[in-house]
Amino acid sequence: MKNLFVVTHPESVHHVEHLVGGWYDTALTANGRAAAKLLAERLSSLVGAQQTEIYSSDLLRCSQTADILAERLDGPIVQTSDLREISYGAAEGKPQAWLDAHQTAAPDDNRLDHRGGIENAETRREFANRIYRATDMIVDRPCSTQIIVTHGFALTFVVAAWIKMPIDAAGYVNFATKPGSITHLQQDQFWKSRTVRTLGDVTHFTDGGDGIGRAD
Repeated sequence: MKNLFVVTHPESVHHVEHLVGGWYDTALTANGRAAAKLLAERLSSLVGAQQTEIYSSDLLRCSQTADILAERLDGPIVQTSDLREISYGAAEGKPQAWLDAHQTAAPDDNRLDHRGGIENAETRREFANRIYRATDMIVDRPCSTQIIVTHGFALTFVVAAWIKMPIDAAGYVNFATKPGSITHLQQDQFWKSRTVRTLGDVTHFTDGGDGIGRAD
């Protein structure tokens, strides 16, 4: 049985400062670090005594989350830029309001290769290609229990890769989750069926919080 837990990082500085994330590299806030500790406890209860591998986006808000998880789970961490959020190019680090004012929606006939009207922004196809590459690499490893620490929109394409959705069919897909969420993906040994057991679970935030902010 393969169990893959996909974690979206909790609150980061760019959330509270209302800045565009993407590859803009900001740390977890104090609230984010507290949320990561709750994440670690929840994952510990799900994983139990199983040997666990942790894979993380190399951006600080994810790598800090992964470090906190590893302290509790005692698993090795592998960082990769392939698990980064989509790049917003010239908009990164600017006020979110700037992006909202300048971004253009993708037309129906060009969902995958549109750059949103933002210089150097990543296309959905470019983004999906690297997320699929990272997910396939992780899933193909023999370890039966794995954790991926990534970003809100990136999670969409981890799940799409898991269910083997062709990239050419991924122009409209989106799985909305909150910061600090856990998505549980499972493959059975006999049929090799790939199940989405839970999507965006945040029940570990017992104080009513949700990790706070946009999940990017």
